[in-house]
Amino acid sequence: MGADIKSLRGRIRSVDSTLHLTRAMGLVASSKIRRATQNMGRSREYTAAMDEVMAQLRASPDCAKSPYMRPRGRGTRVIVIAGDRGLAGGYNANVFRLAATLEGAEFLPIGKRACERFGEGFLSSERFSGEDAAKVAEEQCRAFLAGEFERLGILYTRYQSMMTQVATLKWVLPLEREEGVTARPMIFEPDEQTVLDAAVPTYVSGVLAACVRESFASEVAARRMAMDAAGKNAQEMIDRLQLQYNRARQNSITQEITEIVAGSGL
Repeated sequence: MGADIKSLRGRIRSVDSTLHLTRAMGLVASSKIRRATQNMGRSREYTAAMDEVMAQLRASPDCAKSPYMRPRGRGTRVIVIAGDRGLAGGYNANVFRLAATLEGAEFLPIGKRACERFGEGFLSSERFSGEDAAKVAEEQCRAFLAGEFERLGILYTRYQSMMTQVATLKWVLPLEREEGVTARPMIFEPDEQTVLDAAVPTYVSGVLAACVRESFASEVAARRMAMDAAGKNAQEMIDRLQLQYNRARQNSITQEITEIVAGSGL
């Protein structure tokens, strides 16, 4: 009986330590959520404005001759954005599960977890800056024009709400003309194709930066929900163990009293 009480006491301490850890990680995630979602919102506004301009350029007949509007090589290259750490529910697993469906693709990882799986890349998604995005965009645009791959995609996690984040594959290159979009009477200097070709690296950079920020917002939201669930489970386990401990203590005390009474000859 004493061994059972000692074992239960040790398990309670262990689970309580885990509870403190999950609460701390949940608080850290909570402190990052507001800033992450604000950055995500600003990036969404920027890419929405860029998308509108690019849609007009893609709708222009002159831009159909742009090298960015048609495949030039073979194969697929995908920028994979994952987290720097784990303990975020299915956040990283969902990204890797979608990546596994892209047979034969070449991956460029962003985030420590992505680098661990796909090799050399950018180790931090949280610290991935606009300068980093511009560098990657310029390199990938040059590689596309050189015919190193046929399509460029970005695999990221789309933020829907605190409860829902969805792994998503967004194709960036080659540019495609959107159905139902007609060119407005705009004047581009010197001409539409020149403006489009010059704007593509900036456009890809903006889309990439927005995807990274949206992924990070999804990561901290997923971690917050995962830590809340883990904390709730830990507390429930502590309550069950505490009940077992109290019963074991009560049985031990009852047994001791019984032995004392029996030994006294009463």
